Amino acid sequence: MTQTFVEPCGRGIIDSEPCPEEQGRKVLPVRRHMVLTACVLASSMAFIDATALPVALPRLRADFGADLDSVQWVLNGYMLALASLTLIGGALADVYGKARMLAVGGLLFGLASAACALAPSPAWLIAARAIQGTAAAIVTPASLALIGATYPRTERNRAIGVWAAASALTTAGGPVLGGWLTEKFGWPSVFWINPPVAIVVVGILLVFAPKDSLIRRRFDVIGAVILASALAALACALSRVGAAEAQVAGHAPAPSGPMAALVVGLAIVGLAAYGFWEHRSKHPMTPPRLAENRAFLGLNIATLMIYAGLSIMFFLLPFDLVERRALSPTAAGMAFLPFALSIGLLSGIFGGLADKVGARVMLVAGPMGATFAYVWMALGQEESLMVGVIVPMTLLGLSFALLVAPLTASVLSSVDQTDEGLASGINNAASRVAQLAGVALAAGVASFEAGYEIGLAIAAITSIAGAIIAAVTPTPHALS
Repeated sequence: MTQTFVEPCGRGIIDSEPCPEEQGRKVLPVRRHMVLTACVLASSMAFIDATALPVALPRLRADFGADLDSVQWVLNGYMLALASLTLIGGALADVYGKARMLAVGGLLFGLASAACALAPSPAWLIAARAIQGTAAAIVTPASLALIGATYPRTERNRAIGVWAAASALTTAGGPVLGGWLTEKFGWPSVFWINPPVAIVVVGILLVFAPKDSLIRRRFDVIGAVILASALAALACALSRVGAAEAQVAGHAPAPSGPMAALVVGLAIVGLAAYGFWEHRSKHPMTPPRLAENRAFLGLNIATLMIYAGLSIMFFLLPFDLVERRALSPTAAGMAFLPFALSIGLLSGIFGGLADKVGARVMLVAGPMGATFAYVWMALGQEESLMVGVIVPMTLLGLSFALLVAPLTASVLSSVDQTDEGLASGINNAASRVAQLAGVALAAGVASFEAGYEIGLAIAAITSIAGAIIAAVTPTPHALS
């Protein structure tokens, strides 16, 4: 959200790594544990930043006197870099070394966070957030892959469990921490969390990380540039939704229809060009065989729909809590806890249930429950905080707890084992593209008088679409 409250598919990146013992690279237990600590801390920087920042947005907007268009690019500058460069970050880790790239990414993330905290203007902050997103695109795949490259297969489940539990805790605590820091010290303090953590991560890696095993692989720079350009045009087009309404209300000229149509056309042409290039490239980021896999394609489209709806809600809710309900940032952060805690505490339990009843049931029930939660929040805007926010947020958390583990299992089951790491990376990239589009769309509709209700209605529609796509997607191994 920047809002990455939940990662749809990270386990495959770890599981797909070759066993270090099979490569003659035995790593002592103490060093493994310290490397895991560094990976958890590195991932936590992105998780805490993601969940803490949305609560700080109303105060940030007030301090800068910025409009919603600028505020949404504080999120989308980050998401654009992260969505378009995550696959590149994974390739860099293979080519130049997982520990090395994790250290570089962590250091860059810490420096970019300091630049965000010191930002004197929205333009500076947006630029620093884009650099932060670039660093996160290196840190996330490198940290997951390094766990897989450090632990033997017989010990990976425990390592994954530690990583997942830490992710859940930092995700749950982020909104509360972000709200408290914003209220006590101002929004820049949210970014000051990261530099000390980055220093610790780099120090641990320098002392304890094993020697990297490098893979000779070229990465698709041209494809990355095309995709980033297309996504930028898409975000710009979506952010124009409702802009005319806001400008008319302010007695300013509305943006021309031809210009908006041109931006949409550029986005479509860019995405088509990316597909064409990936079929021609000798080293594609998204190999055509995956695009031709109906099960894999369907699951990723469902991911796009479901996570777009979630990001719309998480952009709009803090403004409703702080500006309309007049909650403090700390209290607003507390409102997110039912969602995050439900996922952190129940995802594993529901994952086991999916093995018994089948993943398809969970992949349909999860987004349908989310749809009901969005509708409830829209209709309950004038109700008490408990009825209008806390109860539906709890339902939303339960719905995503139903969804996350089966989605991971289904994506991994839809491809060959040799493609699991790549499939995980693509699915994570799909969720980030969805967040990018969802935030841009939410910022656009927020300019309407009933923007909160309109945004939640759109979130409900995308969630229903995700449930329908999951229901008709053929994945015999995971969706039976």
